[in-house]
Amino acid sequence: MRFLRFAIPTALACIAFAAFPALAQQVNLSNPSGASASSKLDTQALRTTLAQRIPQLAAIEEIRPTPMEGLYEVRVGTDLFYANANGDFLIQGELYDTKAHRNLTEDRIKALTAVDFTKLPIQDAFVLVRGDGSRKIAIFEDPNCGYCKRFERDMAKLDNVTVYVFLYPILSPDSFEKSRDIWCAKDRVEAWNGWMIHDRIPESQPSCDKLDAIQRNLAFGKQYKITGTPTVIFEDGARIPGAIPSAQVERKLQEIAQLPKTSSK
Repeated sequence: MRFLRFAIPTALACIAFAAFPALAQQVNLSNPSGASASSKLDTQALRTTLAQRIPQLAAIEEIRPTPMEGLYEVRVGTDLFYANANGDFLIQGELYDTKAHRNLTEDRIKALTAVDFTKLPIQDAFVLVRGDGSRKIAIFEDPNCGYCKRFERDMAKLDNVTVYVFLYPILSPDSFEKSRDIWCAKDRVEAWNGWMIHDRIPESQPSCDKLDAIQRNLAFGKQYKITGTPTVIFEDGARIPGAIPSAQVERKLQEIAQLPKTSSK
């Protein structure tokens, strides 16, 4: 997740000096769009221009206006760029609404990466329950992920939480075998905790053929562009990649607890 890590003057400097060295020049800030305010955006022309000039932007999925006149969001997957109408200028950075004190880029990425918690295939996860289990999170993890191990050990500090663990073997050649050994274990939670917390190698299960769940997890992750582990998904749909501190998970859970409850049908 991207956060606004710099002071506002630095953010403004990023607009004048985008990620491409050729753009490190003076621009006429009185007309930053490079086009008249009344001109209409030719989406296909902008798409073609950017793809020709910057091959990495050949797979643009969406172009849409931003609240800033003459500036357009260019989306490739969940990566966001900003361009003027004719594609002469491109910004790689974050758009901040100073009046509303909102990071518009961060808000947009949150919306793009959100996952409907009710649509998670929880039958393909195993469940860890701590305390009364009243709060819920889902985690996609690779058993060969060192950050996942650190995360699991820190997560032990959380109470009153149900954790859905989706085995997601994407990092190493033997990740799938380790995931198989854990998924096919008589006690999945014990095998998982033994390996992730205590470094006990799970018992090998070479004859186990109940691997459809792991394959479905991989397909789900590909569909939702889960590219790293751990990836945490909260009940409000928020997705946070990386081994975030348990204190941050706790704050997010408390934040969700304050949200209005939707009535179930």
